[in-house]
Amino acid sequence: MSAQNSLLNRTQPGSSTMAQWDWLIVGAGFTGAVLAERIANELDQSVLLIDRRHHVAGNAFDMQMDDVLLHRYGPHIFHTNSQKVWSYLSRFTSWRPYFHHVLGVVDGRHVPIPFNLNSILAVFPPRMADQLCDALIARYGFGQKVSILKLRTEQNTELCFLADYVYAKVFENYTLKQWGLRPEDLSPGVTGRVPIFVSRDDRYFQDYYQAMPEDGYTVLFNRMLDHPRISIELNVEYRDVARTSCFRRTIFTGPIDEFFEHVHGALPYRSLRFETRSVPKHRGLPVGTVNFPNEFEFTRITDHRHLSGEPDVTPLLVTEYPEPYCTGVNEPYYPIPTEQNASLLQLYLKEAAGLDGQVFFAGRLGDYAYYNMDQACARALSMFEKRIIPIASYTKAA
Repeated sequence: MSAQNSLLNRTQPGSSTMAQWDWLIVGAGFTGAVLAERIANELDQSVLLIDRRHHVAGNAFDMQMDDVLLHRYGPHIFHTNSQKVWSYLSRFTSWRPYFHHVLGVVDGRHVPIPFNLNSILAVFPPRMADQLCDALIARYGFGQKVSILKLRTEQNTELCFLADYVYAKVFENYTLKQWGLRPEDLSPGVTGRVPIFVSRDDRYFQDYYQAMPEDGYTVLFNRMLDHPRISIELNVEYRDVARTSCFRRTIFTGPIDEFFEHVHGALPYRSLRFETRSVPKHRGLPVGTVNFPNEFEFTRITDHRHLSGEPDVTPLLVTEYPEPYCTGVNEPYYPIPTEQNASLLQLYLKEAAGLDGQVFFAGRLGDYAYYNMDQACARALSMFEKRIIPIASYTKAA
């Protein structure tokens, strides 16, 4: 029996009785939770939502620790330009406006990240800094964002110098630590996430909506999932549930290659290790996050006082150490977007196409795509409207 047919048999209900659940959703992060809420509220269908962790909210899970709301899996700052996503999530939370600021240690100085006009003024002598700022503005215009790889193609002497400096001091070593690859080896979408900003705006994001859930992400998720048609099981594995429960259809937000038992080989992911510690107030950070592109094995430290809106409490610092993902050892946080991995992904997408209408894949791991929180939410809302509703309508009519 093929892997595809074997998995399909595991997700079909018994032939003689109705399914106990209309839907099994694997993964209680943004994608899975949003789809569970939509299916329960809009379609009045039953959902069994499961997660191998002990909590809902996925990587956005937060918890109270030492008077600070700790983001257990690294800083999660909500930002979006989508009014639709903002309005949807606002059903489950009020918001506290928050503009994230990041500094990078460059040549022993703290400079704004993304690298911008203020960063140039901080690291170069005044006359040179003015010339470089003028050259950037003349070439791209004030307020524009430029990827480092694009800037490195410039022929202008001043821009070429600036590009080489920023590449070496901000991007190259940080990317090697974070991804285990050079910037050129990754999809341009990765390096484009932190562009050079021809501006004096020091905020890390410029989205229209930037805020933190007033009571935290975990409370947001609990409100979202508070519905009589949604049942939740935690600390369980998909395959154990698949053997013991009946359901009509599955939405899988875990690693797509894991679902198919790595039949074409394992897709690579990057993982993270976190060290959390409280420090005296004088050792707290001046902003939410400080990046260390060139020194140490870790990439960044976050002071969660800033994220939780409690600047006067004892600083709670979280240091992040990137590392390769090893099955059963750590968590897969980031798909690695390279051409080779994209080719391998296509093999799994062909497998997934054979289960269309029975098993749906979505989310950062299910799609093998680098989503922000708002993008994961938007993906779920779009999937519900374009794929889940038509399937449900067809089933009801039949």
